[in-house]
Amino acid sequence: MLRRLWSTRPISIDLGLLLMRGSLAVMMMTHGWDKLHTFTDGAVDFPDPLGVSSPVSLSLTIFAEFFCSGFLLMGLFSRIVLIPLTIDMLVVVLVIHGSDPFGDREHALLYLVPYIFLLLSGPGRYSIDHLLKR
Repeated sequence: MLRRLWSTRPISIDLGLLLMRGSLAVMMMTHGWDKLHTFTDGAVDFPDPLGVSSPVSLSLTIFAEFFCSGFLLMGLFSRIVLIPLTIDMLVVVLVIHGSDPFGDREHALLYLVPYIFLLLSGPGRYSIDHLLKR
């Protein structure tokens, strides 16, 4: 209890982590939601950068962009779900848009950098992970 009262970490850091985590998750979930609807409609015209088939690539992308983002939004298993999200953005930056100009890769990089930051920093005090850690 005393340790919690005398914490040197300001509340603004945890609010910043919450804002970053929440906004990234909601924005990425919109991308995943569109892909989920594409998948459920049966139209699987999706790139296959890993050579595992188009439906499998789309499934992995939906898992990362929609479901992992949902967990990130709640702050549940944050560091674990950031791994597929980071890999997803690395594939977009290095494989899908690897030979494109920087402007085409910039959007994915703007997701990738905060994902790596959150992976290193953790989800913050306002997360289910923090509640479970107690």
